[in-house]
Amino acid sequence: MAFDLGITSANWSLFGIVWDSSQVLAHVMSDFSISGKRILEVGCGMALSSHLLSQRRADITATDYHPEAGAFLQENVALNGGREIPFIRSDWNDSSSGLGKFDLIIGSDILYEAEHGDLLADFIVQHALNRCEVIIVDPGRKNHARFSKKMVSLGFSHEQGPALQDDYLDKPFQGVILRYQR
Repeated sequence: MAFDLGITSANWSLFGIVWDSSQVLAHVMSDFSISGKRILEVGCGMALSSHLLSQRRADITATDYHPEAGAFLQENVALNGGREIPFIRSDWNDSSSGLGKFDLIIGSDILYEAEHGDLLADFIVQHALNRCEVIIVDPGRKNHARFSKKMVSLGFSHEQGPALQDDYLDKPFQGVILRYQR
């Protein structure tokens, strides 16, 4: 599935780019079982996985802290003739986001600061149903160990591994796919 994500941002220099990690996550989501699941994408950026999941008729909600992410999402939906994707601008410190609970929580390249592990884990617990799966694609920034330890301490099982297929990327993916369940 191809999407026109051609809008860029003049503000945050790293926003507006479709990173390899987001492509890996979208690839994982391309045939992931979504039937009956409420799905949350955290730190969606250009929301490639949200677009793909919406096209698959998933119940997807996208979130990001970037002030332009929601407008970019809606413009990209219009460019692609897609279904509306609910978006909520949220900070992982926000205890009253109104998002509700989800069966599946996904994200890519969102652990780029050491302290993000604890913040993200607490945010996920706030929005995870009692039975929930979490999939995070990390490009190898070395900050995921702290996050994984926190997730396990919060009652999630953990496993990780490489992307099993990455021939759609320009070069081999050096990161990991992190999976958590409770």
